[in-house]
Amino acid sequence: MCDCLTFVLCLCSRGAFSEVVLAEEKRTQKLVAVKCIPKKALEGKENSIENEIAVLHKIKHANIVSLEEIFDSKSHLYLVMQLVSGGELFDRIIEKGFYTEKDASKLIQQILDAVKYLHDMGIVHRDLKPENLLYDSMEDDSKIMISDFGLSKIEGSGSVMSTACGTPGYVAPEVLAQKPYSKAVDCWSIGVIAYILLCGYPPFYDENDAKLFEQILKAEYEFDSPYWDDISDSAKDFIVHLMEKDPNIRYTCEQALQHPWIAGDTALDKNIHESVSAQIKKNFAKSKWKQAFNATAVVRHMRRLQLGTGQDGPNPTLPSPYHTHLLMPEEDAGSSHVLSHTHGYKDFRLTLTPCFSLSVRGLL
Repeated sequence: MCDCLTFVLCLCSRGAFSEVVLAEEKRTQKLVAVKCIPKKALEGKENSIENEIAVLHKIKHANIVSLEEIFDSKSHLYLVMQLVSGGELFDRIIEKGFYTEKDASKLIQQILDAVKYLHDMGIVHRDLKPENLLYDSMEDDSKIMISDFGLSKIEGSGSVMSTACGTPGYVAPEVLAQKPYSKAVDCWSIGVIAYILLCGYPPFYDENDAKLFEQILKAEYEFDSPYWDDISDSAKDFIVHLMEKDPNIRYTCEQALQHPWIAGDTALDKNIHESVSAQIKKNFAKSKWKQAFNATAVVRHMRRLQLGTGQDGPNPTLPSPYHTHLLMPEEDAGSSHVLSHTHGYKDFRLTLTPCFSLSVRGLL
């Protein structure tokens, strides 16, 4: 048996089919995120998780959240992921007192670089959106990380993608038109993200999905006054090339990386924080269900109390009483899951109790 992980009594997030909890690697005291997926929830969706794992196994990039380990039990699949603790994109922008086009340009450059890497590997993300962009740490100069590869696809030789998937508001016209599509759909999504980063509201919006989709299908969007009055023509030109209706002439990641707004010095230094943050608050309010504190809040809390090992890095040790060892000998495990490591070591087995859906709201 291996007892290399300590599970933390904190639910970081809950999705439709899984929960993510914090865990600590005992040897290095490094925090990781563990995605706990009940196998019952996977029934009929096995191909989806197999595809996600296949994609994550292939990729290694500084701006992409990495898969570190996989454990398998009779009832659950556990994906041990790199922990990114710097918070969501919009939250950080709102917290800033100063935010410029240049800041947005640097963010988009990182996203383009990571997505170009994916495309060069034959991988299409298919669900790029601000919610899947997380900061690696709380440092001011933290890099941005792309997460959630649940809808990603590895392009096969001569294969054509046609499945309608993605998130309304970020999905490309050709997907909605139910036409065969390519990695160009990711470039459209990056254009939408760039648009939002510069004004704080989406280019397409309607309470009625049919009308929203109609706007997207026609690629009908505006650079509205007064919100775009102080934004450079270069930024607008950059967006126009990415949010091009025709995927055959839409900018690729490589072309976008060479645009003056990214590679040159045309991104302005003027502070647009007040306008952008006000629109983000108005248009992207947190969903009511998102109440449990995430990994960011836990790390912040520990820093406030100056607990742990005193490290300044993004992965402090969780001190008692905020964590507990849930790994135990099999004879004492009760209802725990016996897991087998899916790769690496021989006879690598461990026992852990089920993941707790426990918020630490009271501690924060």
